[in-house]
Amino acid sequence: MDRLKNVKREIKKVLKNLKKLKFIAGVDEVGRGCLAGPVVSAAVILKKNVMIKNLKDSKKLTFDQRVEVSKNIKENSFFSIGIASVKEIEKLNILQASLLSMKRAIRSLSKKPDLILVDGIFAPQVSIKCKTIIKGDEKIKCISAASILAKVYRDKIMIEMSKKYKNYSWNKNFGYGTKQHILGLKKYGLTTMHRKNFKPIHKMLFK
Repeated sequence: MDRLKNVKREIKKVLKNLKKLKFIAGVDEVGRGCLAGPVVSAAVILKKNVMIKNLKDSKKLTFDQRVEVSKNIKENSFFSIGIASVKEIEKLNILQASLLSMKRAIRSLSKKPDLILVDGIFAPQVSIKCKTIIKGDEKIKCISAASILAKVYRDKIMIEMSKKYKNYSWNKNFGYGTKQHILGLKKYGLTTMHRKNFKPIHKMLFK
């Protein structure tokens, strides 16, 4: 209980300090837990005094809602996308690849932020000050926006890839380890989009 109070107090303190800063970027990644496809991050600086409907954690929105909200975010923000490929995930590990995609998103922003708020407990090493916020995608608007943009961007990649690799239901599971995806792996084997160092796939390779 005391820990929860401390977390809430810390968030209030952060929000109070944010008002003094001109440009604040929210950063989040999508795709860390997938068996296939890249990891994608977004960096978003929301324009001042903007109200965007349904701006919340991307996981709490439907596919169609995310697509619609992403359009509004793009119209009312400075944003950029960063990607780390399957090869980079295999070479670096998923955490380092995620941080790399975040770094790429931050460096691609057209406006330089005064502060970067990152969802979770890990932040990339960049020249701008970063602050990590656990469940930031539920609490901080610019992180929620980054979560939505990254999710929509990555989903579109996987939907497009599902046209080439039709046996894994990526247009529905987006590379996550669902029953249909696992069945496809067992029946048809791996593709170049699969992360071969991930546990379920690694087991298949070394049976």
